[in-house]
Amino acid sequence: MSKPIVAIVGRPNVGKSTLFNKLAGKRIAIVDDKPGVTRDRIYAESEWLNHKFTIIDTGGIEPESNDIIVKQMRRQAQIAIETSDVIMFIVDGKEGLTGSDYEVANMLRKSNKPVVLVVNKIDRIKEEDNQYEFYNLGIGDPNVISASQGLGLGDMLDEVVKHFDSININDEEDDNIRIAFVGKPNVGKSSLVNKIIGEERNIVSNIPGTTRDAIDSYIEREEGKFILVDTAGLRRKSKIKEHIERYSAIRTLAAIEKADVCILMIDATEGISEQDEKIIGYAHEMNKAIMVLVNKWDLIEKDDKTLNKFKKEIQSKLVFMLYAPYLFISAKTGQRVHKVLNMAKECYDNYSKRISTGILNEVINRAVLMQEPPILGGRRLKIYYITQVSIKPPTFVLFVNDTACLHFSYKRYLENQLRQSFDFNGTGIKFIFRERKE
Repeated sequence: MSKPIVAIVGRPNVGKSTLFNKLAGKRIAIVDDKPGVTRDRIYAESEWLNHKFTIIDTGGIEPESNDIIVKQMRRQAQIAIETSDVIMFIVDGKEGLTGSDYEVANMLRKSNKPVVLVVNKIDRIKEEDNQYEFYNLGIGDPNVISASQGLGLGDMLDEVVKHFDSININDEEDDNIRIAFVGKPNVGKSSLVNKIIGEERNIVSNIPGTTRDAIDSYIEREEGKFILVDTAGLRRKSKIKEHIERYSAIRTLAAIEKADVCILMIDATEGISEQDEKIIGYAHEMNKAIMVLVNKWDLIEKDDKTLNKFKKEIQSKLVFMLYAPYLFISAKTGQRVHKVLNMAKECYDNYSKRISTGILNEVINRAVLMQEPPILGGRRLKIYYITQVSIKPPTFVLFVNDTACLHFSYKRYLENQLRQSFDFNGTGIKFIFRERKE
């Protein structure tokens, strides 16, 4: 299930990155007193009152500046605003209302997105009266906080999550399977989408980075209804030369967040790279259904061992997701392209699979009889009961005597037993362990 996206915006040096780090629970963004330190958006996951959401830290918006870097930062923030579901507008309660705040407020009004106004840097009670001048922005009631001291964050987050109920995040979830094609630039994502839908829907070029934004294409087949999302390729930051590519990443990551199935495309002539691992790692962390396509397979000289050898090399680097199926294709010649949607549908079905509680407990009880949990700290883990609580991904709660007795190797053993008993090919499995008295 897709999570709401919350963008943190405002002019430079109002404390956006400090607030981002507080909400993310760790120091991710660079925090500095110099304006303009944050130039790229940064993603993190956060949670409040059982609401999980994605937060985006943005560069400061200076509407009147002609500086090229500042202009690109402003464009990045605009992309973040367009992609987000809720906007947190941060202002400086110590410095007071500025002309730039008015300009940012006007920009946010045009977005027609829910906006939560946050007055930061109110570190003492006597400074709380500073909030009243921000009513002049006409963008809602101010929420007073101190990001550095963690004051007022609860009330602020209450206001943020209030907007989630009105957001149609999963309008197409029941009917359409969203597939995001991800990978480095120039691996053939647009060519493949065009081949599947049978028309030149997306621009195809040999120049890396042609696709700037995520582009959606709808197709209906026997297998079901699909939305194919062709994303801009993510490249290493050291390779980024055009400022426009600094903000193409946000739409790729947003496409992954909202997808059901993520397809990593790899160029067979180049092999897998560290950037490929990073891209599909986002999808793995978000527990999406995943498959791997090796494109340009027609350009490889082969014998009867080439395919297995190539697959093992990729799997050695993607060892964290051995559950993903592989398909070797050529978007140019059409080789095996007809199998792509079939495999994606199989991954989606496993991603949506539900297993009855009785059968689950039979499998787990048999697994425990075959191999008892190891003894940790003088105690042995006891598993009382297992039940599936949700799908997308399949999520299981196991009630045990003591979570401290759980060794990661035994958790992996239990996962393998479930995979052997049920077909979970192409999707991750999520375990939640809870203590319960015997």
